[in-house]
Formats: sequence, C-alpha cells, structure tokens
Amino acid sequence: MHELHTRIEIAATPEQVWDVLIDLAAYSRWNPFIRHVDGVPEEGRSLALYGHLAGARRTRLRAVISKIDAPHEMCRRTRLVTPGVFAREHRFVRAPLPGGNAQLEQSLRVGRLLAPLLRERIERNVGRAFREMNAALKGRVERARGACASPSGSA
Repeated sequence: MHELHTRIEIAATPEQVWDVLIDLAAYSRWNPFIRHVDGVPEEGRSLALYGHLAGARRTRLRAVISKIDAPHEMCRRTRLVTPGVFAREHRFVRAPLPGGNAQLEQSLRVGRLLAPLLRERIERNVGRAFREMNAALKGRVERARGACASPSGSA
C-alpha cells in the first residue's frame, strides 16, 4: 500500500470549494490534470476520466464514486489492468479552517501487486499533477468568490 497526500488552503468556504469540485462539466476550463469527465458525481455512479500527466500520454480511467459526503468528502475507486493487480482510491476532503477559509486535502491510496513498483512514479508524476490541480482549483474558487463580492461591501 502506498499513500500520497497534498493539501492547500483556499480563501473560501468548504461549500464554495465543493461547488467547483463537483462541477465535472467545467473541468476542461480549469483542471490541468483531469481534462474531461463523463458521468454524474453521485455515490455508486461510474465516471470516465480523461487525464494527462506531464511527460506521459493521455489516459482514460474508469472510476466509481464510492463516497460522497457533501460538502466535505468525495472518494472514487479505480481498478487498472486486472482486478487484484492494481487498485487506487482518490479522495478529496474539505475542511473549514479558522477565519473562514477551507483546506482541501487530495489523496491517493494505491494498493495491490503493482503499487510498490510504481511508488516513485506516483510520487513524482501524480504528486505534481495533484499540486497543479490544487493550485488551479484554488485559483478558480478564489476568482469566483471575488467576482461574487460586492465592491461596496453591500449585497
């Protein structure tokens, strides 16, 4: 079993982060890692994710939403190759921080037979992709939040 964790603080509420994160149709406009998603973000539903890691070919993954706890957590599971050979769980957890901001933790747990062989590649490529996605999500949420703020401070 191998785990990868990334975190970022976002100047927004967990609900505002959640709204951008589950708007799968908009991923192509901001997400540098997952460029397109087919499917609906509902527990038990399948997704087709089309992604691109820097220095690697474009990939298509099939995942199942295994947990949704709005606006705090979304988890999806993917099996690659043959069942029992490689499996992964990708989680997004949002939590409120003091002062009204939110923390996003994006994590990946990889298990099964091939996980130890891919550890370095996961750390390097997927870790970088997660950090880039976190930064892009932060930018999108904070820009949207700024666009909704009234310049005079009134509604």
